[in-house]
Amino acid sequence: MKLAALTLLLMVGAHERVNAQVRTADPAARGIALSEFPRFVKLADNVYGYEEIRSPGFTTVSLVVVGRNGVLIADGQGNPAATQTMLDRIRTLTTLPVRWYVVGSDHGDHTAGNSVLPNDIRHIVHPTSRAQLVRDSTAAASGRRVGGEPPRAVIVPPRAMTGDRETIDLGGISVDVLFLGRAHTGGDLVVHLPRQKILFMSEAYLNRVFPAMRSAYPEDWVRMIDRALAMDISRYVPGHGFIEEPAASREELIAFRQALISVTAEAKRLHGLKLSPEDAVRAANWGPYKDWFLAKSQAPIAIRRVFDQLEGRVPPH
Repeated sequence: MKLAALTLLLMVGAHERVNAQVRTADPAARGIALSEFPRFVKLADNVYGYEEIRSPGFTTVSLVVVGRNGVLIADGQGNPAATQTMLDRIRTLTTLPVRWYVVGSDHGDHTAGNSVLPNDIRHIVHPTSRAQLVRDSTAAASGRRVGGEPPRAVIVPPRAMTGDRETIDLGGISVDVLFLGRAHTGGDLVVHLPRQKILFMSEAYLNRVFPAMRSAYPEDWVRMIDRALAMDISRYVPGHGFIEEPAASREELIAFRQALISVTAEAKRLHGLKLSPEDAVRAANWGPYKDWFLAKSQAPIAIRRVFDQLEGRVPPH
């Protein structure tokens, strides 16, 4: 009897330790050494998340799906060396070629390494993101900064999607590339694996990262997340922050949705007080989100984006 009781206590303790996993995008606070990255997180048979550390110390996540006919990647990494490392690591999973690349986000921290992708790779990209990559390519060719970053090689896909869904048969595994609405970039794509009930959301889901709104559509973004939450999904995979276990992944997506609502509401409140963006930054009260990763750098950007939207400097459609 005593042994049974002790066993039960140990099981309960182990369960509580699992549930006590710190919810944060900070590897140190989460207890993960930077030497563990890059790393694969197995999501299902032949389906992997790829977590790599980028400056200033949080993850950029890519999706890797291996079928009989080849490999699909959703989102790359932030420079050619990092994307090449990912390609090299994929070769430890399979010798099959990388044949498909989904532009979940057109931002440089996901696309700046695309010059090392195979020349014959097939890109799946939303028209809005392709148009942005064309603008970035023009800026880079003239030596101008791209998205606040130094000039870089920008790969422009030859064509864009013509609808809101594209299904790809990798051989034994099928994925749907979906446009659920404007969010972080306006051309945000997600990758849905229906049989595995996995949804890779790219930068539309930033796990415990302060909402990054440089080119965002805040209200649309919330509605886009609502569509994702209404799907039959077991595991939501973020574009930044850690890949969570299934139940926690949904909880954290809901938490991020609330962060979007709260940050937008605070920016609107400050705008209603007729503050300048600079004064609004100093007066802002972000509540619990002040401790989220990148809050200091992303909060002023969020204020300026909401102010621009309220003052008609953001296209409504």
